[in-house]
Amino acid sequence: MDNVDLQVLRQILAWRADGHAVVLGTITRTWGSAPRPVGSLVGVRDDGLIVGSVSGGCIEDDLIARVREGSATATLPRSIRYGVSGDEAARFGLPCGGTIELVLEPVQPYSQVQELLDRLAQGHRVTRSLDMGTGQATLSDAIGADRLVYDETTLVSTHGPNWRLVVIGAGQMTQYLAEMAKALDYHVIVCDPREEYSTGAQAFGVAGVELRTTMPDDTLVELKPDAHTAVIALTHDPKLDDLALMEALASPAFYVGAIGSRANQAKRKVRLAEHFGITEAQLDRLHGPVGIKNGARTPPEIAVAILAELTAARYGYVIPEPVRLAGSSNEVQAGCLA
Repeated sequence: MDNVDLQVLRQILAWRADGHAVVLGTITRTWGSAPRPVGSLVGVRDDGLIVGSVSGGCIEDDLIARVREGSATATLPRSIRYGVSGDEAARFGLPCGGTIELVLEPVQPYSQVQELLDRLAQGHRVTRSLDMGTGQATLSDAIGADRLVYDETTLVSTHGPNWRLVVIGAGQMTQYLAEMAKALDYHVIVCDPREEYSTGAQAFGVAGVELRTTMPDDTLVELKPDAHTAVIALTHDPKLDDLALMEALASPAFYVGAIGSRANQAKRKVRLAEHFGITEAQLDRLHGPVGIKNGARTPPEIAVAILAELTAARYGYVIPEPVRLAGSSNEVQAGCLA
């Protein structure tokens, strides 16, 4: 669940506490191009105030009109569709004839919004099931892949900290990477057993980022990387990076990467195969040099390159090797990414 949708849930609770009626909208299906993905949330107060979004603005205007006309005082959820025809798609600002279906849910105590936020605050992934016939919501621990299923009688959605980023090494680049990854809704865990990085004036510290000082292999065994986890080794120290990569490559982690030059990457693969028994298929999963190849040189630039490649991996894209423009003044690629 991204920060925008968390903001929606928090705001509708605040509005309810102030005595307002509120409607919660959830995107359940899209066809063609749509501005926001399935599962996105919007909240509309009885006087027309709105939080979150489902389009560029036109749909929100219509939702506000519907709420003012009485949707907020309804007792049961209902579904609504925008953009069925080309003319309507154009009217509501949906590109390429897109169509959006939403469930509009009058928020009540039995909507379980506060309970959902409480579980999310504890770091849990939660499945929320909404009974369209009663408006009653039930919560349970989420198991397996994220899902949103709507079958006219029940809306089932998954909420929670879906993505984790485990970074080995607490150096300067990790500071930038951790800050940027937080903005992309990763739960960031930094592992560095070296005392100089965990204590003293130069100790790593980014608000909201978890720092662990156990050995990388022990840390990953405890964390149990899943398909929502990325692991990136940034220490340049084989004694630390190789231990992390050994565990990460044997896990379902959706992305495993390591900093270093192409020459160092080749040596790393030989070590992992000879000393740790990592298979060729597992080595093929290793991204290295880490990040998209875009000429990045400084720590924040390299952090951007890493997160760009992570984003592509999350959505199933492979970014091809870039082609340098003729006559470019940037003739030297950063040593860590080259």
